[in-house]
Amino acid sequence: MSMPSSLLQRRAARLGPNVSTFYDTPLHILRGEGCWLWDADGRRYLDAYNNVPHVGHAHPRVVAAMSEQAAQLNTHSRYVHTGILDYLDRLTGLLGHGLDQAVMTCTGSEAMDVALRMAQAATGATGLIATDNTYHGNTSAVTALSTRRPPIGGRPPHVRLVPAPDALSGLDGDIFAAHVAEAATALQEEGFGVAALIVCPALANEGLPCPPAGFLQPAAAQVQKVGGLLIADEIQPGFGRLGSHWWGFEQQGLRPDIVCLGKPMGNGYPVAAAIGTAPVVSAFRTAFGYFNTFAASPVAAATATAVLDVLEEENLRQNAEATGAALLARMRSMHHPRIADTRGHGLFFAMEFQTQEGTPCPVTAKAVVEGLKARGVLAGAIGRQQHILKLRPPMVFGPAEADLLSTALQETLEALPDVP
Repeated sequence: MSMPSSLLQRRAARLGPNVSTFYDTPLHILRGEGCWLWDADGRRYLDAYNNVPHVGHAHPRVVAAMSEQAAQLNTHSRYVHTGILDYLDRLTGLLGHGLDQAVMTCTGSEAMDVALRMAQAATGATGLIATDNTYHGNTSAVTALSTRRPPIGGRPPHVRLVPAPDALSGLDGDIFAAHVAEAATALQEEGFGVAALIVCPALANEGLPCPPAGFLQPAAAQVQKVGGLLIADEIQPGFGRLGSHWWGFEQQGLRPDIVCLGKPMGNGYPVAAAIGTAPVVSAFRTAFGYFNTFAASPVAAATATAVLDVLEEENLRQNAEATGAALLARMRSMHHPRIADTRGHGLFFAMEFQTQEGTPCPVTAKAVVEGLKARGVLAGAIGRQQHILKLRPPMVFGPAEADLLSTALQETLEALPDVP
């Protein structure tokens, strides 16, 4: 059954124009469980895209923790409550590197916004460096880093975007570091100084080029030697998604000054954080009177704690490593003239498409996404031209689900029409 036009019209009337939806025909989803979603017609879809339900849709352990705490107490953090302290003891123990103080927020965008202010307060500088093919959130300050829609009036002069690493052009950490050093010099010469380099250690929105371990170290060194901080955006690679490590910065051998966490932290419950070293957080707390009514609540703490419980007790990081390696091998065995590269790390995959002339082919990526949906598998696209298939399933995605995905992807590739 197609989506009723009246429902889409009602949505536009209440939410306004240009509110994004996935797929040519949007889905009306009513229920989720584990790796599965059901639409209004009762059709089941394998979710190979959403990192919000990090340990699976409606995980009973998480739902129970959320419900039980909500039935007892939920209020803001100006009252003392041990739940958030116990949670942060566990979380910071997993981070290490002196990252032991947190500013709690509700969303990853808020966490990134706080992180920018942390860096500026700690360094006294305002200059910020990010890649030119990235996304870190949607507050006014963070949007200035985004390349999807530049800010109205243009990008502020204290922001510098450097060429993003590209898997097909070759990954050279020294070249990337040279671009960062050039940006840092320009910011210093113009009087902004360097507050921070902001980077997702997996370079997820850059197309998931899967750089080798240590790739980002030279760039981080360039920033830190001029007094700037390193902000690691772990909203996509964090909490074990890469399989081999809990965090993307671990895989890269980095020592970040600030780590930002978002939606997977609470399995979709709105809890997030900017976590820094004590001097950095102290500088922020001194410079800014920050308070967030809904962050660090007892329910947020209970929910996030349950997510850690599930990750550890169900060995989901180890599952990501084993299932991810097996699925990546199967994906790499698939062939089509438009496939330029297939890569992945843990439960995070990219399949890049090009034309015969070697240019990005978003038509093929879109056809694959729609073809998978028609076969009951949900996926997405990334890249400068949305020409890269993106797979990022919940962490409970196992061998059986990998088999279903592999079959659907192979069938989709075989059924592709001729495209330029």
